[in-house]
Amino acid sequence: MSLVLHVDGERWRRHLLETVAARPGIVPVTKGNGYGFGIGRLARRCAWLDEHAEQTGTRIDMVSVGTYLEIPEAATRFDGDVLVLTPWRPLGAALDVPETLSPRVIHTVSRLADVADLLERSPDARFVLEQLTSMRRHGMTRRDLLAAANDLGERRLSGLVGVAMHLPLNVSSHLGEVERLINDLVASGLPTRTVFVSHLTLGEMARLRTTYPDFTIRPRVGTELWLGERAALRVTATVLDVHPLERGEAFGYRGRSMPKSGHLLIVSGGTAHGIGLEAPTGDQSLRSRAATIARSGMDVVGLVRSPFSIDGKQRLFAEPPHMQASMLFLPSGARVPDVGEAIDVRVRFTATSFDRVDIT
Repeated sequence: MSLVLHVDGERWRRHLLETVAARPGIVPVTKGNGYGFGIGRLARRCAWLDEHAEQTGTRIDMVSVGTYLEIPEAATRFDGDVLVLTPWRPLGAALDVPETLSPRVIHTVSRLADVADLLERSPDARFVLEQLTSMRRHGMTRRDLLAAANDLGERRLSGLVGVAMHLPLNVSSHLGEVERLINDLVASGLPTRTVFVSHLTLGEMARLRTTYPDFTIRPRVGTELWLGERAALRVTATVLDVHPLERGEAFGYRGRSMPKSGHLLIVSGGTAHGIGLEAPTGDQSLRSRAATIARSGMDVVGLVRSPFSIDGKQRLFAEPPHMQASMLFLPSGARVPDVGEAIDVRVRFTATSFDRVDIT
């Protein structure tokens, strides 16, 4: 009676090992909901990957989390360093890192003023300096890097672990931008040759390592690592109840009328799990726009396609999903599943909370 993530363990584990082997220096990302698995489970899996370093050729000495509040869940299950992706600010949870964990935490600093502030508060702090990329989200300019090197000097930059670049998605090639940013790093005189990068292809990584052989390029990888083998992942919901209804009969919280004869299915999975909650995709293609218009037309007549599938066909919501369950409309003539039967669900893993994760 749950929303369950089923994982073909052998296939998934093989994919993890292959991904790590192909990306030397990888820093696994475990942020947010842990890509549906949970941060704690992924942190334990990172420890497992490190145990297989002889097979992959790559040690897992560091994981990354999204925020300071996520540190304990990862750090209590993984013995290495924990890189926090959200930039350090002199407020909130960033100032409350437990002393027992502090030596293992690597901060991300994206403002010149914060470098000095962090080191005043924690002279032994370890950190990376984030460079401003074309995303324009967080980061330091070339002038900021130069000022950091000049103002702080070698002694106060002893905790510098490297620089970080968070690159945009859906770009044909990042090489030009990354090369410019690395040249900015070299020009600054900062005492590091380690670069943490995101969203680079294997080809781009190989090219950078050839162009900058004296640099250590470390890819931060999340989605491609944990969700890259989609065939190993299946999500199911449970049929909780089935009610035959005639056209015009009322149902649901809002007393809607059945549009035509069929069955009303109550299935596990609702807004508390992330079902029915939609985030902007950023897809501006004509196909995407046409789909949006089509969905809007269905909304008007009370018909909205759900992520639940029965016998390979996506079924409609009978009304907006509830907190932990959803109502589906099944038209006459379609096979009616039994109570207790598992049906497939298509979800966005990074926005879904599962009741259970079964790894075989």
